[in-house]
Amino acid sequence: MTTTPRWRALTHHHLFWPVAVLVILLLVNVPFTPDFFSIKMTDGHLYGSLVSIVLFGSPLILVAVGMTLVIATGGIDLSVGAVVAITGALTCSYISDQADQSALSGVFLAMGIGLVAAVVCGLWNGFLVARMGIQPIIATLIIMVAGRGVAQLITDGQIITVNSEPYKLIGGGYWLTLPFSIFVVAAVVAVTVALTRRTALGLLVESVGGNAEASRLVGIRSMRIKIMVYVFCALCAGIAGLMISSNTSAADGNNAGLWIELDAILAVVIGGTSLLGGRFSIGGTVVGALVIQTLTTTIYTIGVPTQTNLVFKAAVVIIVCLMQSPKFRAKVFGGRFGTKPGAKGGTGQPAAAQAEPAAATEPAPKMEVS
Repeated sequence: MTTTPRWRALTHHHLFWPVAVLVILLLVNVPFTPDFFSIKMTDGHLYGSLVSIVLFGSPLILVAVGMTLVIATGGIDLSVGAVVAITGALTCSYISDQADQSALSGVFLAMGIGLVAAVVCGLWNGFLVARMGIQPIIATLIIMVAGRGVAQLITDGQIITVNSEPYKLIGGGYWLTLPFSIFVVAAVVAVTVALTRRTALGLLVESVGGNAEASRLVGIRSMRIKIMVYVFCALCAGIAGLMISSNTSAADGNNAGLWIELDAILAVVIGGTSLLGGRFSIGGTVVGALVIQTLTTTIYTIGVPTQTNLVFKAAVVIIVCLMQSPKFRAKVFGGRFGTKPGAKGGTGQPAAAQAEPAAATEPAPKMEVS
């Protein structure tokens, strides 16, 4: 008797469907790659499909985590791809001009320059959205369009290559047998969770996303919160830009981070964060990013033609989003997945609330004065 309520409670958890889809996508690869789940040790480094998914998905996880807080405030950031390109272009351009490209001081200074540029982009976005009142999709579209042009100006329209072992560590190196980028992502996610769930910051972000004007009236500095989340999002994109350029030892102002903003938004939505703002889930976003990266790996594994892979990817994302919709589950699966315990008719309301007499909804009789 207790199995059904527990199963319903499990299926109504916001992480159930993203995790279920992630597991299904992983299992789909097994018939095509029998050793898909095997992990091997070679030259002191761990290799395998699962390690590769986390490695190549690290930049997307970083961008998606920053995007989560922006969306939680009711905004959107379309400029993250351009910020990725600008950061990589500035960093590689500075390193390539050094006599000793492996000098730690030069590498750290180059990374600092790139990250400062990312923060400036975030401040610009936050200023336009919070101070000037411009719609987020328009405000961030400015850097999305102009930023990639700036990246190509920095690289002079060429692909800048570098040969720096310390810089290679960030996106393509290993530490303690694992890719170093995994530790960077784990640190960023841990700090984000600690700040948003162990302090009042997360509650403030959710309140601004729920109703910015009401938050301002009760004393919350909503403008400052919005600027802060756009800066954080740009900083995450900047770190992702360092990873991408480090992994390829090159900066490509035209293609680096191209369309990563769309994958990040999809990851946030798959993770259960509403685009309307309010409550958010960092854990859900990480799972959503892994779903996107696993889907990309699966597309290549099963041999989907390259000209149709975007259609295949969109179809899977639509399925995931539909499975997360209570209304869709109520219509397709009925009482098995569509309603919560104690609900009736798929509305999510208790039976007592749905059993109100019809007379309660009828207008009260008018008083006649003779």
